[in-house]
Amino acid sequence: MSEVVYRSQVRIERVRGPIRRAYLPAEADPVIFGVHGAVAQHYKVPPAVLEPHATTLDYIVAAAAG
Repeated sequence: MSEVVYRSQVRIERVRGPIRRAYLPAEADPVIFGVHGAVAQHYKVPPAVLEPHATTLDYIVAAAAG
């Protein structure tokens, strides 16, 4: 079996509702995840709570496309 070459050290904080702050390696500032548009409607996030941010799915799609 091969030796582990890299292990990502990530920390996630829940801010409120669907808003999360992710601390990623090599990034000076945290990345904010949340919901927006149809995703917010699907999860029935009330407009008063909604602070639109890209979803984790948006980041996965961007990473796969890159």
